[in-house]
Amino acid sequence: MVTVGAGLGLRAVASGSLGKYGGDALYTVLLLALVVLVAPRVTPVTAAVSALAVSWGIEFLQLSEVTAGLSQRSAVARLVLGSTFNPPDLFWYAVGAASGWLVHTAVGADPSGRRAGPR
Repeated sequence: MVTVGAGLGLRAVASGSLGKYGGDALYTVLLLALVVLVAPRVTPVTAAVSALAVSWGIEFLQLSEVTAGLSQRSAVARLVLGSTFNPPDLFWYAVGAASGWLVHTAVGADPSGRRAGPR
């Protein structure tokens, strides 16, 4: 919920590149959070790589006419799938995956430096 709120808030207050690319990064953070929600014992690296793979997969699907057609017919599809391929998005998805990896690693770390719980 925090990530969705941050993304919507960013789009509401920021314009131009900051709003767009910040939203792209947060999209991947949201996917990483969903991976962790579904598989709580997933390692930070696996969660980040999985979220990045899905983000990139969806971005490359935008090269097909299927995604554009779905996005024209549905606002939900447009939010989830996007509408047009944009190469810089690939970089910003990686930024989101790296940010999510850092947070997941920090949250799972024991203050003594050991990993908390089984991973």
